[in-house]
Amino acid sequence: MIKTVIFDIGNVLAGFGWEAFLQRNGYSKEIFSRIVKATVGSSAWPEYDRGRMTDEEVMEAFINNDPGIENEIRQCLDNLDGMMVRYEYAIPWIKELKQKGYQVLVLSNFARRAHKECKSALDFLEYVDGGILSYQEQTIKPEPEIYKRLIDRYGLTPEECVFLDDTEKNLTAAAEFGIQTIHFTDREKALEELRKLGVE
Repeated sequence: MIKTVIFDIGNVLAGFGWEAFLQRNGYSKEIFSRIVKATVGSSAWPEYDRGRMTDEEVMEAFINNDPGIENEIRQCLDNLDGMMVRYEYAIPWIKELKQKGYQVLVLSNFARRAHKECKSALDFLEYVDGGILSYQEQTIKPEPEIYKRLIDRYGLTPEECVFLDDTEKNLTAAAEFGIQTIHFTDREKALEELRKLGVE
């Protein structure tokens, strides 16, 4: 029997709208492609979520990936407000699950600055029962340690948990602990999958 519902955040409870965010200054197709490759598409981005580097160290890593567009990189990442898009269903969904007796947690790869600067899109966080944001723990999905910490911290029985994430490798890692998983593509399909697990 499922007792705990664990949500990823990006593209599950809030949209990770990085494409529109990075393009809001109207860069050419070439510059936009270079910005993506140097930032979101680079190996430095997961380290942003890990939280071991300062904001300036992460910025320098992005710039080192393509020094020729330093000004553009700094401009588009000057403030991250707008990178996360608010999903209207998030709070009602969380409230409904809690009213039915389920514990609701979050488990997400998330950068410190994004947590601070995207608060308007993350207003659902005050309604959950807790969870882990990767930068707070300096470990990221799908590393086993982040799942172990969540389980230990909240005294979870893995088989009584279901984890919804939009990234397959994160679900595979959770399943290795015995956690039930749902590959999130949209809310309606997720609700169908939850019903199959007895979560009404």
